[in-house]
Amino acid sequence: MDAYDLITRNAEEVVTDEEVRALATDSEGKRAYVGYEPSGVLHLGHLLTANKLIDLQDAGMEVVVLLADVHAYLNGKGSFEEIRDTAEQMKAQFVAYGLDEENTEFVYGSEFQLEDDYTLDLHELELSTTMNRAQRAMAELQSGETAKVSHLVYPLMQCLDIEYLDLDLAVGGLDQRKVHMLAREELPELGYDAPPCLHTPIIADLTSGEGKMSSSEGITISMEDSSDDLAEKVNSAFCPPTRDPEGDLENPVLELFEYHVFPRFDEVVVERPEKYGGNLTYEDYETLAADLESGELHPADAKGTLATSLDELIAPGRAKLRELRE
Repeated sequence: MDAYDLITRNAEEVVTDEEVRALATDSEGKRAYVGYEPSGVLHLGHLLTANKLIDLQDAGMEVVVLLADVHAYLNGKGSFEEIRDTAEQMKAQFVAYGLDEENTEFVYGSEFQLEDDYTLDLHELELSTTMNRAQRAMAELQSGETAKVSHLVYPLMQCLDIEYLDLDLAVGGLDQRKVHMLAREELPELGYDAPPCLHTPIIADLTSGEGKMSSSEGITISMEDSSDDLAEKVNSAFCPPTRDPEGDLENPVLELFEYHVFPRFDEVVVERPEKYGGNLTYEDYETLAADLESGELHPADAKGTLATSLDELIAPGRAKLRELRE
């Protein structure tokens, strides 16, 4: 797979394709990042973008992981000491999951976000950005949460992070698109380049196929889950025998195969007794999805294989968490 294909594999959106193609022609040593607000245990939302970072490393790029401690402080996630402890746990989990530690730069936001130049640029953004524009870039508030000034400052800081980390590519889930578009609009006003961006998909809710999988609502899968926990969650997942359910529904089981399993395994083996046709071996997602639709692959067998594959992926991080807590 060439650099462009690796960089854009499983991306929901590339902004712009022309810019990313140019980046891919000389990707060696270029810098890409994802920012994570320290929140403790990694879940599948974190790991989806981590899969993309692994792709970028395979394409020769340097990866920056921003452990956004100042952002977490603005969101009321505790003292800086508490947030730092959480961030250190996350760093260890990312490395256990598969990020190449030698080619990953872990940066705390407080290492540069409290400097004079950054602060003055932030004030410049505050002057040039309307309240309505900042609100459109804000993260969604949790039920019952009241908007604060810090919620408006947060996306402006995310824009500046891209410049101050000296990045060639900004990466995030599709929910980060509004921040990246704000950065492309506003950073040139400060004399900085507009960053190309890459957005990963949002996985549907595991039990219903609606909306998005969330760590705050419904069921998600994290590095805290035991093998039995994981199997129970996957076995209860919504999995109609099609990749395109009716209405606004998605098939989260197939999404997890596409975005989590096949990027990390050369082949996937569905183990079945001979009386049910014997084992099935898949080297790509499309063949597995087609077999589910045709009836060759039963949803229950797909779920069992998914649970086993995810368990193998998160097992090193689960072990690291136990080690850190001992």
